[in-house]
Amino acid sequence: MLKLYHNPISANSRRVWVALLEKDIPFEQVIVKLDGDQFAPEFVEISPFHHIPVLVDGDFILVESLAILDYLEAKYSQTPLLPTDAKALATVRMVEMVTVNELSPILTRLSSEIMGFTKEPEKLEQAKQKAHKVLNFFEGLLGGHPYFISNCLTRADIVAGTMIPWLPSLGVPLDEYPKLKYCSELTQLI
Repeated sequence: MLKLYHNPISANSRRVWVALLEKDIPFEQVIVKLDGDQFAPEFVEISPFHHIPVLVDGDFILVESLAILDYLEAKYSQTPLLPTDAKALATVRMVEMVTVNELSPILTRLSSEIMGFTKEPEKLEQAKQKAHKVLNFFEGLLGGHPYFISNCLTRADIVAGTMIPWLPSLGVPLDEYPKLKYCSELTQLI
């Protein structure tokens, strides 16, 4: 049986957890408390960078959420979360990469400010403006559909949907983005 080392508060962990549930793949959850468990010798053995999630499948160990999602998609293709159409696949990958490369650093910056680790009002405002740029881009991609790829849930929705719900609590409201706000509310129910 697959074993997922994760913490539900982590967006990276959550995307793998949601994919496992959507694909109806049985797995054992191992909750990693982020107050020190990630530095325990037995965890460092499977995750040398101290990161979650980690997926263990027998003697095969995988770190990095997008790599884990690729593995699950290839091994458990019965419920696909990646389309086969070239444009649709490229759109899914684009949303994943924009989420990881653009939105994730923004969340880190906003979190640091909210938690009082840094006090740089200019950089905070820049991060919020960049967040709005990403949200506008995503809102436009949704068009008139409930999901990024028409009427079917894909990894794009899962990856973006595990990050976007954090924005309002970090000072970036979703009121101007009704489609994303709806998707965010759905993701929070999972």
